[in-house]
Amino acid sequence: MSERANASVIPFKVDDEPEEAETGEAEATAPHAHNPAERLHMAEAVRMAEAIVFASAEPVSEKQLAARLPAGVDIAAAMVELQQIYSRRGVNLVHVGDAWAFRTAGDLAFLMSRDQVQQRKLSRAALEVLSIIAYHQPVTRAEIEDIRGVETSKGTLDTLLETEWVRMRGRRRTPGRPVTYGTTDTFLDHFALEEIRDLPGMEELKGAGLLSGRMPSGFSIPVPPADPDALTEDEDPLTDIDLEELGLLTPRVTEE
Repeated sequence: MSERANASVIPFKVDDEPEEAETGEAEATAPHAHNPAERLHMAEAVRMAEAIVFASAEPVSEKQLAARLPAGVDIAAAMVELQQIYSRRGVNLVHVGDAWAFRTAGDLAFLMSRDQVQQRKLSRAALEVLSIIAYHQPVTRAEIEDIRGVETSKGTLDTLLETEWVRMRGRRRTPGRPVTYGTTDTFLDHFALEEIRDLPGMEELKGAGLLSGRMPSGFSIPVPPADPDALTEDEDPLTDIDLEELGLLTPRVTEE
């Protein structure tokens, strides 16, 4: 998990008909194809979205696109059209959570191997904690230790927070109000996952040799939440006071 995972490439079926025929058919079935003005409006919106995503160092959310594109633009339709345009190019437009980003086509990743930044390898403990957070989120430090069966050092969690793969997401409504942890869109982007539910299940992990064929009776892998950003019923959001206590916000200075 130390090196950047390459996004998988889904092959597209190529028909024997000329490219012009394919384009004409696509335009005929598009909802805005019969109105030249709407088609021109959509084409310009696609160009603008392309410029915004291309210039951004981070994946761009649809909310951010909506704030910068003309009012009334169908953001989802525009991004699907842009994704199709780049489907056979050297870079592809990929969905990362609820955001969009350009990434090198998976079959050309070997060209970038010499320029790839080698990241520090995570320890076994950090990998275990990251896996637990990914599958069990939201989860507290005590819950992580209960699952692992050993104590988890603060340094391990700090390392994962520094990678920006893990974040503090809230506080559990239990005595002591422990912090809950979850994954981030950076985690999804690094491991080429569109959403957290794309994590491999038990059979996939067994097939990859990551799980023993003889698992204890009753062993199961939890299904990650559909919306990992949504707080659960037993969580409170982090306040400014919480962030100050956790060292994530500069303490406010009161004037005398």
